[in-house]
Amino acid sequence: MIRVAVANQKGGVGKTTTAINLATALAATGWKVLLADLDPQGNASTGLGVGQAARERSSYDVLIGEAEVADAAVATRVPRLDLLPATQDLSGAEVELVEFDRRTHRLADAFDRASPGRWDICLMDCPPSLGLLTVNALVAARHLLVPLQCEFFALEGLSQLLQTVERIRTRFNPDLAILGIALTMYDRRNSLSKQVAEDVRACLGSTVFDTVVPRNVRLSEAPSHGLPALIYDLRCSGSEAYVGLARELMGRLPRRAEAA
Repeated sequence: MIRVAVANQKGGVGKTTTAINLATALAATGWKVLLADLDPQGNASTGLGVGQAARERSSYDVLIGEAEVADAAVATRVPRLDLLPATQDLSGAEVELVEFDRRTHRLADAFDRASPGRWDICLMDCPPSLGLLTVNALVAARHLLVPLQCEFFALEGLSQLLQTVERIRTRFNPDLAILGIALTMYDRRNSLSKQVAEDVRACLGSTVFDTVVPRNVRLSEAPSHGLPALIYDLRCSGSEAYVGLARELMGRLPRRAEAA
């Protein structure tokens, strides 16, 4: 199973929106997808229409060893897309995990125990922090996808994230590689968005995806209906951007047969 962490310690950068819509696009092409919600806010779970009542087991139970991934995962309304939901129990997980053995590897160990072939790929939606939940995702992942909002402060946060990734590589997971930087919330009317995009491409080159996700009201509306934007309004500019981003993503990922 290919494992991709979708992470950025800065909040409000379109991380969950990116995770949901890329997972939907991959499922639409025939991939068997698992979206793991590791954010105590549970926005990815809500955005896929999985209410609190349906979250009998969650990523919290997997992390503390009280459930296996296959037992906690639930089907969504999107064919071939399953969700490992989040609950508010995750809020205390960072403190609880300190007492566990291999506290940074809890998620990786759980995925290693999962039945091979159940899913082709797992996208992990990380919380907006660099705590133990995000560290668990980075240790479990082979690839990192970073949504980056086109604003000045996002550049400062990116530097901190890249330093954390280097520490994870050195201490825990030498196989972790940056899959790409996805520019989000791009406002064509704002010269700052253009400047930030140009600066990021100048620094990171081909690591930055060609596709840019614009600011789009339909992307913001979709979660309130419990639907990915790709289903809520496939023809809006935001959905079209995520379709393009998914194509680029698939071009950078190993083939499913190689990853199995």
